[in-house]
Amino acid sequence: MKTPDLANLLPRFFTEHLVEQRNVSSRTVAAYRDTFRLLLRFLQRCHRAKPAELSLQVLTASNVLDFLSHLERERHNSVRSRNARLAAIRSFLHYASDLLGPELPEPTRRVLSIPWKRHSQPLLGFLSREEVQAILTATDSSWTGRRDQLLFQLLYNTGARVSEIIAVRVQDVLTGDSSQIQLHGKGRKHRVVPLWRQTQKQVRRWIKENELAPDAPLLPNRFGQPMSRSGVAWQLRRWLRKAAGQVPSLERRRISPHTFRHTIAMHLLQSGVAPEIIALWLGHESPNTTHLYVEADLEMKRRTLDKITPTRAKRQGSKPSDQLLRFLDQL
Repeated sequence: MKTPDLANLLPRFFTEHLVEQRNVSSRTVAAYRDTFRLLLRFLQRCHRAKPAELSLQVLTASNVLDFLSHLERERHNSVRSRNARLAAIRSFLHYASDLLGPELPEPTRRVLSIPWKRHSQPLLGFLSREEVQAILTATDSSWTGRRDQLLFQLLYNTGARVSEIIAVRVQDVLTGDSSQIQLHGKGRKHRVVPLWRQTQKQVRRWIKENELAPDAPLLPNRFGQPMSRSGVAWQLRRWLRKAAGQVPSLERRRISPHTFRHTIAMHLLQSGVAPEIIALWLGHESPNTTHLYVEADLEMKRRTLDKITPTRAKRQGSKPSDQLLRFLDQL
């Protein structure tokens, strides 16, 4: 029996499996779409054939590994991005395997055995309270400045992802006194986060000044539409340059809107809040994600301790260490 073409299987994977059966979010569909755009262009270049003419047999473990190497070496993707692309390909092949059964070519089935690539976990970066305050006070009294100050205040207060904050509508600021906010998180999960009194006052003042309707975005751009992720990042870089003049530690640091999320988590942890509560605050699906903040905090404390711990003097007349132990110590 002829092996199905990718042109027949891929559209069914997206429309039937992802959208109708699994009902995944539009962001997941977009991420998977981008993966297969890159993959089909790579296979087209390697096999000198149009994507519509490619058979499923070209999707071998060897070709997929070459594609993943291409992402890292030529497109300079991170290991996490590489693993995300692999996850999309494996999801498609699981669908093809269930659909075709033994008819799925064995070289294609071997793609499912490609392991995730391990990567180092960088130490989570966060801002000090002084640095947060410097960013908040760097904004001016213009309409954009007042909006951005509320934006940064909400990012710090709620620990929300950028996508969650820019999606907030006025009606998501619950109750008459605006004491809490409803966030629409990853995986269509909703959570309610309390707002500090200072944030409540800013929200009420902002809505009143701009006469925002309940279904209007809380943080619009100049056209009245929700801000984009790139717009938020651009505005943050703009105010960071000004804040760095007051707090020099902000210079030469990689600070993104997501840094506010790490910052509130670390500040809550250092204030004695239990990691389980922080997980609920941030909307983490797994407690293991929140545990990264605990590890980061402990690592920072160890580094501080190492700086003040005196070096022990070597014992006189000590016997040379075992050869095997010396070998292991050098690894």
